Amino acid sequence: MATTTRSAERARLTYFPQLAAERLDIALCRASAAVARAADTHAAEEGLGVGQHLVLQMLDAVGPCSQQTLSEELRIDRSVMVSVCDDLERAGHVRRERNPRDRRSYAVTITDTGRRRLAEAQTSVPAFLDDAFHALTPEERGQLSTLLGKLLGVGA
Repeated sequence: MATTTRSAERARLTYFPQLAAERLDIALCRASAAVARAADTHAAEEGLGVGQHLVLQMLDAVGPCSQQTLSEELRIDRSVMVSVCDDLERAGHVRRERNPRDRRSYAVTITDTGRRRLAEAQTSVPAFLDDAFHALTPEERGQLSTLLGKLLGVGA
């Protein structure tokens, strides 16, 4: 009985690598989940959520946007985007104003406080990425970026 249990345990420990090699979808999902957990942990340590960071980064890069545009571009569900913007507005990092081109919508704008908070948060990103992708060489990271861009339809 003990031999059977040990054999079954060994099989369980060696099955996932085989599964990941056969099913790229499963491997990618598991890798994505691991990186997402690491990003959430890092964000919690920084005191700025991943979604909040992305919103500030986009607003800083492209200027005022509607919540709908932020949601679509950052691929964050619209209902989640509302709470992200609410939290950022409460913290004084963004402000929402009527969109002068469409009075039915609001333009979200980064504030000077938001720019300072983004700059603080950005300082730790390179170290986080090095840690999260430590198993890959710089060349492999570049290849991964290219391949993911192709899968997402955003490659150059």
